[in-house]
Amino acid sequence: MTFRVHCSAVFLLLCAFLGMARQAQANPGKLSVHWEELTGPDFVLAIQRAQGTCVLPFGILEKHGPHMPIGTDLLDVRYAALHAAEEQYTVVFPEYYFGQISEARHEPGTMAYSRELQLTLLQATTDEMARNGCKKILIVNGHGGNASLLPYFAQSQLDNPHDYVVYLFDERTPATGGPKKKSSVDAHAGESETSKMMVARPDLLHMDRATSESGADQHRLNLPEGVYTGIWWYARFPDHYAGDGSVATQELGEFQMHWWIDSIGKAIAAIKADDESLKLQNEFYEKSKHPLDTPQ
Repeated sequence: MTFRVHCSAVFLLLCAFLGMARQAQANPGKLSVHWEELTGPDFVLAIQRAQGTCVLPFGILEKHGPHMPIGTDLLDVRYAALHAAEEQYTVVFPEYYFGQISEARHEPGTMAYSRELQLTLLQATTDEMARNGCKKILIVNGHGGNASLLPYFAQSQLDNPHDYVVYLFDERTPATGGPKKKSSVDAHAGESETSKMMVARPDLLHMDRATSESGADQHRLNLPEGVYTGIWWYARFPDHYAGDGSVATQELGEFQMHWWIDSIGKAIAAIKADDESLKLQNEFYEKSKHPLDTPQ
């Protein structure tokens, strides 16, 4: 082989290598959806590919009857969010469980943080996510006890200007369809949650224990409709079990989990396409500086 031919061959190989490298960067098909698994350079590519959209799956640590893991809500919501992200690419934040669970402080394994810390930590987390390029943050709630906390947090984003938008998806179970349920009470560690765990982490279930405690409503309060007190959950379900997990089925779990994953994916797609929320948010921030100038 002549020197000229050898140089030409080396040049062609180099060009091919550089071409493959550029193609890999332009098409990051194998990028993980896990925030914590990405390298620094890959994180930059991931945020670009996700169009600045990130997901914060929000679980909790609490007792789930006698047969389910303490981290059920955390495990289920991350399973659903990660699978949705694989279909509709986004970056998924690591395990987050710093929510409202005061009603389970009497049960082993519960991590109940103060209301001040819950809000402060969540604000700091979304601020840091935004600083790292997440300008559209979808909080996917996996815990019923956050039903008041998270809408309030989202609403409180109007208190001070932010260069990002917080979205909230707070549905976990389809209202209709799927296999017919066998239980009438299905609120916590019951038929639905147990069925979904059969899909997400069946290895952590202890179905032989599902009937060792009662998940029946104890009806220990008699207050008029519309009157609320924080002890209501303990009054009704003191063992932190509401339903009958023993009647759970893989079929129901697959139906509900598929619906959940699909619903999160649709939410991600809609948020990626949303060009109005940040504009309106900025318009609101500006007008709130001088309310007397707002036309009446």
